[in-house]
Amino acid sequence: MAKPPSDREADLDRAPKWQPRYPGSGRLDGKVAIVTGGDSGIGRAVCALFAREGADIALVYHSNKDDAADTVAIVEAEGRRAIAIKADVGKHDAGERIVERTLDKLGRLDIVVNNAGEQHPAADIRDISAEQLQRTFATNIFGMFYLVQAALPHLGKGAAIVNCTSVTMYQGSQGLLDYSATKGAITAFTRSLSENLVGKGIRVNAVAPGPIWTPLNPRGGAPAKKVESFGEGTPMKRPGEPNEVAPAFLFLACDDSSYMSGQVLHPNGGTIVNG
Repeated sequence: MAKPPSDREADLDRAPKWQPRYPGSGRLDGKVAIVTGGDSGIGRAVCALFAREGADIALVYHSNKDDAADTVAIVEAEGRRAIAIKADVGKHDAGERIVERTLDKLGRLDIVVNNAGEQHPAADIRDISAEQLQRTFATNIFGMFYLVQAALPHLGKGAAIVNCTSVTMYQGSQGLLDYSATKGAITAFTRSLSENLVGKGIRVNAVAPGPIWTPLNPRGGAPAKKVESFGEGTPMKRPGEPNEVAPAFLFLACDDSSYMSGQVLHPNGGTIVNG
């Protein structure tokens, strides 16, 4: 599973599996969802599955225009509308621009999926620069605050917010100190925001994937040898696929989980964690 020197999903030596694995059942009919990091990986699989279930999608991407265009085509092939919004979610004004564009083009907002993230392996904490630390926190957690702040006036009773945390929040990660710290913040944010919004009828939950085969891994600078054995440390002895994670996002976004808020789901290959 050696990694190529590319950040395009199509250029991975083994393409991630994003395709929905079952027919849709209308669980998101008439809904509009924002999905950050929707151009590739887990985000692409979420966009595809949400579209199959009847949602129109505003997918947010940072720089990979080709991957974003591919995901738009995937959504449209499901018979749904899609727009791609280029934005750096870690910038304070990005949330407002994303929401404004979504409302202008798609007319409403029902679901926010905070999935965008970045990671930068470092074996020694002293190798983490102030710039890297601030950048990782800006993308991974500050961007969630900015987008929710902008979206909240447009979310009504029955709306859902789903955040992407990580198994590293529960296990720790010796080589991803800043990344795993942001994931701990995301879990705390999820639980606290749930308490804050539950009275408004807005549910807030999270998904904590384990090792999933996406462009984030080679893009994040992991050594080739580590990428080759990626996921083998799980009880299932393999990495997960994006389309094995997307159903957890769907469950939390639709009425199937109407009695759940402040919770975290764990598609992680069988690793036992607390909470």
